[in-house]
Amino acid sequence: MHRRLLAGLLACLLFAVAAGASASDSLRVGSRVLVVGDSAATVTALLGKPVHKSRRNAARGGGHRGKRARAAQGDKARGEQWQYRRDGRVIVVTLVDGRVSDIDERSR
Repeated sequence: MHRRLLAGLLACLLFAVAAGASASDSLRVGSRVLVVGDSAATVTALLGKPVHKSRRNAARGGGHRGKRARAAQGDKARGEQWQYRRDGRVIVVTLVDGRVSDIDERSR
């Protein structure tokens, strides 16, 4: 009985942590939608100028919290990450070769 209770508490904790970060193939911005595969120009048109930009390359790799959108493993390790702050959340858009490869949304 004690193990079931502990397992239930652990499951609730993991669910709560996962709820703080989510990734998807799309992001609603007003009446428009940003999707994986859109161009960097579309990102700028919908979200404006990012508050922070960082480069990622295969040599550096680097970790990334949160679930990942459907992108190839190689795409995750290179490209640019553009960070935005909207409605109490942080949105990280990863661009590879000028195209959106990942959209990651996190609570602050």
